[in-house]
Amino acid sequence: MGTIIKTNGEKINVEPKNGKHYSLKEMQKIVGGFIEVVYLKDSQIMIVNEEGKMNGFDFNDAATAVLEKSYPYSGDFVVGDVLVCYEDEVE
Repeated sequence: MGTIIKTNGEKINVEPKNGKHYSLKEMQKIVGGFIEVVYLKDSQIMIVNEEGKMNGFDFNDAATAVLEKSYPYSGDFVVGDVLVCYEDEVE
């Protein structure tokens, strides 16, 4: 099971449609376009929109906090809605 973290801070638990793996189309729908995979701790990943910063997507404070747990000194930030799940849940 993964979690969608929306820009308003809302967190929504979601299962892949086939019950095992998120498809590319599912992930693209969640992030609103092309995907980029960000590797986190404990075999988790964050799926973000590859062009979100260029396209001016809204800042995602809750997702940025998750990113900072894995990379506390990166100074990076997250925009747009994201999916956080385990690596083995992605097809």
